[in-house]
Amino acid sequence: MNIQSINPVSGKLIKAYKAHTLKQANQKIEKAHAAWTHWKETTFTERAKLLHNVAGLLILRKRTLAALMANEMGKPIKGGIEEIEKCASVCHYYAANAKDFLKDQVVPTEASKSYVSFQPLGVVLAIMPWNFPFWQLFRFLAPALMAGNCGVLKHASNVSGCALAIEKLITEAGVPQNVFSVLLINSGVVKDMIKHPLIKAVTLTGSTEAGIQVAQQAGKQLKKTVLELGGSDPYIVLEDADLRNAAKICAQSRLINNGQSCIAAKRFILVKKVEKEFLKLFKLEMSSKVTGDPCDPGTDLGPMARKDLRDELHRQVLDNIKAGAKCLLGGQIPDFKGSHAFYTPTILTGIKKHMPAYREELFGPVALIITAKDTEDAIRIANDTKFGLGAAVFTANIALGEEIARKRLNAGACFVNTFVKSDPRLPFGGTNQSGYGRELGMFGIQEFVNIKTVYIS
Repeated sequence: MNIQSINPVSGKLIKAYKAHTLKQANQKIEKAHAAWTHWKETTFTERAKLLHNVAGLLILRKRTLAALMANEMGKPIKGGIEEIEKCASVCHYYAANAKDFLKDQVVPTEASKSYVSFQPLGVVLAIMPWNFPFWQLFRFLAPALMAGNCGVLKHASNVSGCALAIEKLITEAGVPQNVFSVLLINSGVVKDMIKHPLIKAVTLTGSTEAGIQVAQQAGKQLKKTVLELGGSDPYIVLEDADLRNAAKICAQSRLINNGQSCIAAKRFILVKKVEKEFLKLFKLEMSSKVTGDPCDPGTDLGPMARKDLRDELHRQVLDNIKAGAKCLLGGQIPDFKGSHAFYTPTILTGIKKHMPAYREELFGPVALIITAKDTEDAIRIANDTKFGLGAAVFTANIALGEEIARKRLNAGACFVNTFVKSDPRLPFGGTNQSGYGRELGMFGIQEFVNIKTVYIS
């Protein structure tokens, strides 16, 4: 069976890839394990040198790789360049810090010597989505490789070209063969990969439903998982917020990556007193973005990654309008040449608890407006969700904003007066049905190691 990559602007086939058979996929895992028996014995200095090499090649080829993303999943070229630069930064970060993060930790006890040591697990299976084809993979791979693990990747089918480009780049950087490799497999084969005895852990970024399936399959094998799943991030705008700045940041967060980001702002919760003015400013910001060819440097908003995803988003919009929501902006499938998977920036107001959008994640350029009576009501609405990935609050009272972010919002990452984003230096992940475990920072590299106690009498 072939795996196809379709251009989301034209709808035309880019390339068809012959999928690996189950036997071929198993052989690649076995080769990865064989590579691991040597890779785990390399020093941090040796691994760091290679990871710095990877970062250098990423920067050298950032425009070519960004163009590949634009063609395969519609990311505007300037966003693609930023993504590649961020991948290089995470490689440099772990190359510089992994040794310190994983150094032995002495714990005084009655023993003559006792300490905690960190040792790699082996081959980790990464199941990654199409929305950030390089970043999602590198934020796992950089710490995993520096910890002494090996990785095999099952990428989203529509970005197989990106997956193979990563594999080629890592090999060219000098990383030994099979330390990282790509499995060109369909979703139906993933269960067999998780069951493979040489796969020691699994990481997935994807939908909550996909996370549940992977957690169940890995749980049957007692294998460690890290899951970064869906989100419906709330952005609270309080009475004293700088509305012009808030509107600009909120629009930027909602439309980043064509609205297709787990941590994009999705629910905008406005205290009643600021609703009218904020919406005026927000509508201007949302409508000012340039929609067009993602390969054009002037484009802000490209197509969605696939036509079926665009059509599903439009169905969600229409369902909510039918349920009583008002469409302040957009809500239409554009009609122009090359509009295969485009969707207009959209604002739905008057979202109420009985409407589907109050519960669902809308994965595209659609902003949901919910009105709150006051600060307490806004916090209640923000937490009234099954998700818990990111959240933000806008207020001139920094002490209040910090108190809300730290203690009162139920999410893995809470930001004040700016949009939620991932940073190599800070742990990233969610709670509730947005997943568990952490990537990035010191906590990210410690997810896929054996935290071993050594006690000498």
